[in-house]
Amino acid sequence: MENLDLTVLRHLLQWRRDGRRALLATVIRTWGSSPRPVGSIMALCETGAVVGSVSGGCIEDDLVWRYSRAATPAEAPAADGITHAIPEGPPERVTYGVTADEAHRFGLPCGGTLELLLEFNPDADALAALISALGTGQLMRRDTEIATGRVSQQPIERPMPLSDDGVWLRNSFGPEYRMLLIGAGQLAEYLATMALFCGFAVTVCDPREEYRRSWSVPGVSLLPGMPDDVVREFLVDRRTCVIALTHDPKLDDLALLEAIGSEAFYVGAIGSRRNNAARRARLIEHFGQTEESLASLRGPVGIYIGSKTPPEIAVSIMSEVLAVKNGVPLPRDMQVGTAKNTLQPAAPAGDQPPVCGSPATRHLS
Repeated sequence: MENLDLTVLRHLLQWRRDGRRALLATVIRTWGSSPRPVGSIMALCETGAVVGSVSGGCIEDDLVWRYSRAATPAEAPAADGITHAIPEGPPERVTYGVTADEAHRFGLPCGGTLELLLEFNPDADALAALISALGTGQLMRRDTEIATGRVSQQPIERPMPLSDDGVWLRNSFGPEYRMLLIGAGQLAEYLATMALFCGFAVTVCDPREEYRRSWSVPGVSLLPGMPDDVVREFLVDRRTCVIALTHDPKLDDLALLEAIGSEAFYVGAIGSRRNNAARRARLIEHFGQTEESLASLRGPVGIYIGSKTPPEIAVSIMSEVLAVKNGVPLPRDMQVGTAKNTLQPAAPAGDQPPVCGSPATRHLS
């Protein structure tokens, strides 16, 4: 499953290429609580088909009623100037939730108001150029002249918040976030499935044929190379996360060494507190790393939710990845290692627990 914005843009392009009228709605301003953040987009076809969202559903229903005949009999007269058709012409601003009655009718939270910009019949060639650039991994800014609907697009280096100065609406669109998993085991299958539903493009690297042969999740790129080579060739950027899941230092360590020096927004590895400490010591002693150079390496990965099974551990990891992606600071007591140290201190150095840990300590997150 791809980035939601890309899905919206692809459907919008297809409708326009098919000769259908369509509109692009963008959330440009919110007051109080709002179901969707500024910059969210949706596309509406004259048939009533909708992709994307700008609210919890009620505003989408209103837009369908206003700009299509999908829910209106053909013989029904127009009401209050509403033609039930997508017009030609420049963009329009629409505000929902100004009054308490409107907020209630459109399902907005108490005090919630949002403003949309509706662009009618966007140019297919411009949409195709934008989608093509995003497909190559380029971050793009789309500028719409509000008085005319004229659009210009250019690459940018870093994401920018949506801006509306009354003359131009500027919105940035990024390529898909990418997740590179080292290891094709059962945990990787659950984590890859969740990442796909969250809009990540997922690649799994595992040189072990027996693991690749049993892989069952569709929509994932499966690579057979050595992990360090794959990380180098992956062109890791600020929209990439790299997670090592094999428990095999020969595979995990070399991949992590390549990833921690990259721009990846998240780099981490599965494992117990003991294994995580051993990994750090190994990387420092044998590979010239320092505590400072390993500061971005996360492990044990995930937030502490008492995970016991591979699906639960995948939820834990995916939650932390999304928090970091969205810029949400996580309290230290939510980190797996910190939480477990608080709940159950590690065994004294002289103790020798079983290889996989006792039943109370073997869970990974």
